[in-house]
Amino acid sequence: MFQVLIIGAGVTGLSLAIELLRRGITIRIIDSAHAHFSGSRGKGIQPRSLELLNMMGIATDVLKCGTLYPHLKFHIGPLSIKGWSLGTHDAPSEARPFPNLIMLEQWRTEEILRKKVQNLGGEIELGTGIEALTQTDDQVIVTLTTGETVRAEYAVACDGGRSTTRGFLGLQLLGAAVDQKTSIVADMEVEGLDRKYWHAYPFRGAGLRSLAPLPAGGLFQLQATDDISLKGLANGVQKLTGKKVGHIAWQSRYRHQARMVERYRVGRVFIAGDAAHIHPPSGAQGLNTGLQDACNLGWKLVSALRTGNDSILKTYEAERRPVAADMLGLTAKLHTSTSKSRGDLTNQLGLNYRGSSLALGNAPGTLMPGDRMPDQFLSNGIKLFDVMQHGGATQIMRPNRDHILIRPDGYIAEFVSREVNLYYGHNVVKVDE
Repeated sequence: MFQVLIIGAGVTGLSLAIELLRRGITIRIIDSAHAHFSGSRGKGIQPRSLELLNMMGIATDVLKCGTLYPHLKFHIGPLSIKGWSLGTHDAPSEARPFPNLIMLEQWRTEEILRKKVQNLGGEIELGTGIEALTQTDDQVIVTLTTGETVRAEYAVACDGGRSTTRGFLGLQLLGAAVDQKTSIVADMEVEGLDRKYWHAYPFRGAGLRSLAPLPAGGLFQLQATDDISLKGLANGVQKLTGKKVGHIAWQSRYRHQARMVERYRVGRVFIAGDAAHIHPPSGAQGLNTGLQDACNLGWKLVSALRTGNDSILKTYEAERRPVAADMLGLTAKLHTSTSKSRGDLTNQLGLNYRGSSLALGNAPGTLMPGDRMPDQFLSNGIKLFDVMQHGGATQIMRPNRDHILIRPDGYIAEFVSREVNLYYGHNVVKVDE
């Protein structure tokens, strides 16, 4: 019997697999798709997600493959006007080593995560879905589409917006469509289109149509309403840009939705990522919220499995569902407005778990229990974020001041006057400030 069965091998499932494998948990990760995802869909990696990827040891790989968001160029009739960038172009600081939104095709993000899973000894099983799910007081029993029966102590549904697992759990995505238009996203070659800019065409047809230069392979990501393809997608884009369209590598149609489940847990089965919440693409929040679901749940599953006390698992829904609700409200607002505001509004660095049952005690300064712990240089010249890669809780021992106890996912648990030797089943690293 495995300790955790992960259903779905997208960004959320792969991130969870890494969080569990690097802490010594036995897993099985399956996906009903017969091939790995090949599109650019969720192309924005937020600063807070980069910090969590750094804890996994793969932020450098993401930065090496990705780019900063380019400036927009608006094409209005014969005029072309340079605009703003949807991402910041800030220099790293001590507290914020990853200050900017990074553009990276979703397939490449998944490729980096998948390689890390494999390096940790994990194996992704494609073409393997689920046909039935039952559970007892101490295990989850799943029948796979291969005919095999799998037993695990816990299972996590990371199988996307059309989650099969969600149906077995009796959960529904509650909410509404943000608008009634069908949209298209596609990766394509556009010959002679300047790759320095993200090209936007605001006054041609219904809605904004844009082409963003992707980091890999000379492709652009098209985002438009589906009427651009009425006489063929290539023909519609050529009419829009005046440029010849070459290879179309991938395309998908969708409607903008803002929906979420009412519960994140049913017994020993948890739900995360798009299976739990669906966002409009505005603000690059969907993929990032799923990744952070995984990082929040991962260390708590480890604690429950190591200690035999699963009470900490109650905090997963309590902490993550309000975050998803806030993000849904934000992305819906950004989708329906013309605001260009991003930066601190969307980078998720201000996200906190103040008020959580895991945020204990009082604050001696501006940082409070539940806040993200900023990076800093320690007295030995090492960066705090590098120390936190070990996977457990971290305690900063400060002479003549309260010590800072940091959760494995990088949020402050409490300020304490004593040394804490064991916290949620993890070892503590002591560092003199």
